[in-house]
Amino acid sequence: MTTLAQMTEDFGFLDDWEDRMRYVMELGKELPELPEAERTAENKVKGCASQVWLSTHPHEGPDPVIDLAGDSDAHIVRGLVAIVLAAYSGKRASEIVAFDAIELFSRLGLIEHLSAQRANGLRSMIQRIREEAARHLV
Repeated sequence: MTTLAQMTEDFGFLDDWEDRMRYVMELGKELPELPEAERTAENKVKGCASQVWLSTHPHEGPDPVIDLAGDSDAHIVRGLVAIVLAAYSGKRASEIVAFDAIELFSRLGLIEHLSAQRANGLRSMIQRIREEAARHLV
């Protein structure tokens, strides 16, 4: 998987909106497929027009590291999931709660070009991840 630092650098070289969307779809192709057992109603993200699943795997402790996995049935959304996972997965719960991924998507030049439905779905994914992380803070 491409790291968030690499994604940020790559987006810096892309001036054209179509190039950015192609790169988002490439990132989605790199995303490992979510096992069928994790494609449950509980893991499905509400508020997304496409089907999106996110699963959380917290480690032990008062501020656990949380590993995330996700998937979508739509190519562009799958790429957005890949960016969200690069931003949040493997971080401590407190870092996840504090991190503003919407600002990240703005810096990458993506948020202003997403349709209202995709932007709402993105916000739903981020909110879900941050809420999950907050539940694991002791």
